[in-house]
Amino acid sequence: MKKKSKKESKNITKNMSFSEIIEKNPEAIGILMGRGMHCIGCGMAAMETLEQGALMHGMNPDELVKEINKKAKK
Repeated sequence: MKKKSKKESKNITKNMSFSEIIEKNPEAIGILMGRGMHCIGCGMAAMETLEQGALMHGMNPDELVKEINKKAKK
């Protein structure tokens, strides 16, 4: 079994819950808040996925994932 590198393991996916995303990449908070997604403080953050939240806010989840992962690589 191939072991994941640190960079690979930090990648965010649209199927992760908001709490998972923040745990893996705290910098995502600024991106999400800047986009008007205040889901971080919501009780559903532990269960709702990034995809679900993005769609509820009329956003493209794939673009949001790209933005978060791009910022994380810097």
